[in-house]
Amino acid sequence: MIGIPSINPRGGSGAGEAAVAAYVRDWFGGRGIKAEVREVSPGRPNVVATVPGRDPRFVLLESHLDTVETDGMTVDPFAGTVRDGRLYGRGACDAKGPLAAFMLAAAELAAGPPPPFGVVVAGVMDEEHAYQGVLGLISDLADADVVGAIVGEPTGLVPATAHKGCVRYTVRTLGRAGHSSRPDEAVNAVTLMSRVIDHIAGTPPDAGPHPLLGPATRCVTRIRGGEGPNTVPGRCEIDVDRRTLPGEDPLEVWRRDRAELTAVLPGQVEVDDPFTVDYALDTPATSPVPAALRAVLEAAGRPSSVQGMPFGTDASKLARAGIPSVVFGPGSIADAHSAAESVALADVDAAARLVVDTVRSLAGGTA
Repeated sequence: MIGIPSINPRGGSGAGEAAVAAYVRDWFGGRGIKAEVREVSPGRPNVVATVPGRDPRFVLLESHLDTVETDGMTVDPFAGTVRDGRLYGRGACDAKGPLAAFMLAAAELAAGPPPPFGVVVAGVMDEEHAYQGVLGLISDLADADVVGAIVGEPTGLVPATAHKGCVRYTVRTLGRAGHSSRPDEAVNAVTLMSRVIDHIAGTPPDAGPHPLLGPATRCVTRIRGGEGPNTVPGRCEIDVDRRTLPGEDPLEVWRRDRAELTAVLPGQVEVDDPFTVDYALDTPATSPVPAALRAVLEAAGRPSSVQGMPFGTDASKLARAGIPSVVFGPGSIADAHSAAESVALADVDAAARLVVDTVRSLAGGTA
């Protein structure tokens, strides 16, 4: 899968995930497992495979097909080089490694006696941008009875039942452009923005810490301003990333931020509507799938305490649709999106075996 580029076009043109979705479908088909490609947006599909169980209910194993860009990588992003037990390339840990583990797990379950519950493996598109894939999957599963989900992301083989959400928005300062030889006759929007940035840096979000996630955060991620080296800029923009905690509504957070930031310089600050809104995850560790996974990890002598993740995943969307979800997979988030992204192949194998044991250990079935 590393050798099949699946860079997210982020709303632009590009091949997207179609080729790797077809590969996953054919891989399952070659092992006698029913799989189909389901188009979500033109040329950009999800792929869904099904292993029947004794009970008509099922466990969802979901990971994503798309990757981020390859600019600045120091390894060949698509060669799939293996060195010292690690596989290198874009998507190795985020998230083709986790998806590969789910594929191997499903194949093993299909080759043995029917598991207590059915298993659906979903490789979805657009996780890295606008979440279209998981939203399409949720629509497809609207009438299904899902026991719970394991969402494949690089967690170092530790179960994560909580992660932050986010709201992202653009802030604009409005000055008055002028000639740089007469700056006193203009109002410099970049200088105005420096006051807004200082306020953001010096004013942490007013939200109590979460036991697994710590505090909410807010930071400036991009800045745009200026028309030329001899013009005092009349406009400047920044993008703000606010990470939310369970219990916080991202839109309400944005409304509070808008009121706060426009008050820094009344009449000279605009705050646009959010361009990204995502919710936090906070799944009870006692839910059937997380509890079964923790028991399997403990029996294997591995860390089984649940953790929280500062980044977002598809799990929060599944949880909001009523599917209790835990995030789990091989690899480290420190390697995701990195210049030399990689994953330990032994960890991919271990993840597959742990998922198999988790599914088989779930109480249920109608045998």
